Amino acid sequence: MSAIRKFDERISEQTYFALEKKSNTRHEYIDGYVYAMVGGSFNHGTLVGTIAREIGNHLKGKSCRVFSESIKVKIPSLYNKESRYFYPDVVVDCTIEQADGNMLTTPVLVVEVLSASTHKYDETTKFQIYATIPTLQEYILVEQSAVKIEVQRQRNNWVVEKYFLGDNITFESLGLTLTVEELYQNIDNEEMNEWLLQKAQENQESSDEQQTDANG
Repeated sequence: MSAIRKFDERISEQTYFALEKKSNTRHEYIDGYVYAMVGGSFNHGTLVGTIAREIGNHLKGKSCRVFSESIKVKIPSLYNKESRYFYPDVVVDCTIEQADGNMLTTPVLVVEVLSASTHKYDETTKFQIYATIPTLQEYILVEQSAVKIEVQRQRNNWVVEKYFLGDNITFESLGLTLTVEELYQNIDNEEMNEWLLQKAQENQESSDEQQTDANG
């Protein structure tokens, strides 16, 4: 997710809704506390766009729909009357049962792109809350400063599975398989740059060998 800033004061759910209506900034809401989402990096935006596009292309003609960053997910609290509200980086819902015009309640897949300020928050607090959603099948964390994707699946009791360059990754809830390299295309980080340089060198060596064989 984008960088966050926590408000110090607890507010009611009704006050949170009022804040959302009058503010251009998106806010998440957990147990009375509000977290302002204050922007993301170029890599963050590129990863979100690529993942949403690949999923969207796969879902053409299907009942599921993909949303990125602008749609809230409502998660009822197990302990009090106030619900929690998140803005996932990418979310897929196959039922679209809306609690309101801008809220989903039945997601099957959630993707969060990690940043330095949200890494622990996404891995712990958000996951623990998302995992209470009965319909959620997969929770996916995507690094932007390195090339690593972590997938947790409900069917596997939320055990973490890690994927790196050279791996294929399957979004089981959607029946979609992609390479990790596809998802990180156009990402500028050290690991991806080294991978692309190595591939370019290998392609050049292969081309040189083919040229030598052709010349006899």
